[in-house]
Amino acid sequence: MKNGIVIADAGPIFSLATINRLDLLDLLFHDVKIPVAVWDEITLNKSTAIYSKIKNYFKNKVCIIKGFNELNFVMDYGESESVILYNEVKADFLLIDDKKARNIAENLGINCIGTIGVLTAAKNNGLVQELRPLFQTFLKKRRFYSINLLNHILIQQNEEPLKTIS
Repeated sequence: MKNGIVIADAGPIFSLATINRLDLLDLLFHDVKIPVAVWDEITLNKSTAIYSKIKNYFKNKVCIIKGFNELNFVMDYGESESVILYNEVKADFLLIDDKKARNIAENLGINCIGTIGVLTAAKNNGLVQELRPLFQTFLKKRRFYSINLLNHILIQQNEEPLKTIS
């Protein structure tokens, strides 16, 4: 079952691209959008292996915010534009992993979901068979998630916890 509109921040985009699962956004949400600041951030380094995946997926999903960005004093530019775009398009979810920015967004009444939440929803909907190999890839590719959080999710999903980072 697809949810409504999701506004994505850069961190989850990089994480989902790292495991080659940007497609989950289309499978779980009716519409995916990003603000210009996130586009600038995700297309900055053209030499990465995931650059073309990210560029091709998001090139038609970029939106210009209309309002003044008064939040860039408390969170980075991409995160702050994401919050503004969320409110402007009346989105249903903000896809964000950064703890500080997520706390600020939630205090503003924004419905947040993170990369791990997307992957858990994907597994619960039969779109992903196992989370453990995906979590292992995050750790190998230096995507920074708490191993305690990952193991908590794995145990909830009846999967074997991670033992090491290798």
